[in-house]
Amino acid sequence: MKTDKIKLNKNFRENILTYGIVILAYIVIQIMIGTGNISSLMQGLLVPLCTYVILAVSLNLTVGILGELSLGHAGFMCVGAFAGAFFSKCMKDVITVGLLRFILAILIGGICAALIGFLIGMPVLRLKGDYLAIVTLAFGEIIKNVVNVLYIGKDSKGIHFSMKDSLSLGLEEEGEVIINGAQGITGTPKDSTFTIGIILILLTLFIVLNLINSRDGRAIMSIRDNLIAAESIGINVTKYKLMAFSVSAALAGVAGVLYSHNLNSLMATPKNFGYNMSIMILVFVVLGGIGNIRGSMIAAVVLTLLPELLRGLNNYRMLIYAIVLIIMMLFNWSPKLIELRKRFSPKRLLKKTREVQ
Repeated sequence: MKTDKIKLNKNFRENILTYGIVILAYIVIQIMIGTGNISSLMQGLLVPLCTYVILAVSLNLTVGILGELSLGHAGFMCVGAFAGAFFSKCMKDVITVGLLRFILAILIGGICAALIGFLIGMPVLRLKGDYLAIVTLAFGEIIKNVVNVLYIGKDSKGIHFSMKDSLSLGLEEEGEVIINGAQGITGTPKDSTFTIGIILILLTLFIVLNLINSRDGRAIMSIRDNLIAAESIGINVTKYKLMAFSVSAALAGVAGVLYSHNLNSLMATPKNFGYNMSIMILVFVVLGGIGNIRGSMIAAVVLTLLPELLRGLNNYRMLIYAIVLIIMMLFNWSPKLIELRKRFSPKRLLKKTREVQ
């Protein structure tokens, strides 16, 4: 009982520290914006930065906590982005309060991504390792390609769908094409702000950290550690795998809504929602530490800002970026450096000081 209480207090302190880092970063950036110490280019990166942090934390739930390698995270982001943008574009004249419309778009984007995650997870989560990674990658590409051939419009008769071209929608003269195939959606309300992004990061952390520290979270981690042992004590493996995968997909959908409402034009290009985006999110997770939520956040921020901060060193920018990636990988995964970090950790040094006293 006493051990459980100590562990609970430790988790609570760690969670508060994580929330505090996000809030402190927000206050510092707002002060810097107010004093004019952040350029317009850097201000333009603040919302994408929030998006990448949410994506990194949500993918860590699948990769780090559940222990399954997923490469389809950009696909769930794509579903959320287009579902949210579609809703906002349709409701632009109906719901005139931007914040209310955006909150509803976030809910719709998250629910749609969770539903797709659940449907994909049922057959896919029976696989393991490389097979799971390949199949989730394929599903992510399928989602992107389906969106690229999707044409949706509306008129007085309602919503029209087609997978040929915009003319085959058969819209009336006053009708409007909302999703125009590879051209995507244009004219989405720009409701995303840095403040909303920070709130969504805190909400994501609240959901993920509470899930990890809950009974369900312990069941999910037991599946990660030993699947056969977890099954032998009566844990429903399919249920908890689907739970983690669906929550991760829903949060990726929320990140997609935040991302889509920061752009005037949203297209399902490989750069936005393709293989490279999924790999980039996975890099955030691996370099930050698999299972380390705070590390994922820091890695997402550093690796997003670094190319922009090095833009002045145009000839050496990517070389320095690659060196930083290698150093971060060694720092997180080298056995000797891990042992060195433990030896000189503040807790251990404090313990030694007390022993000397």
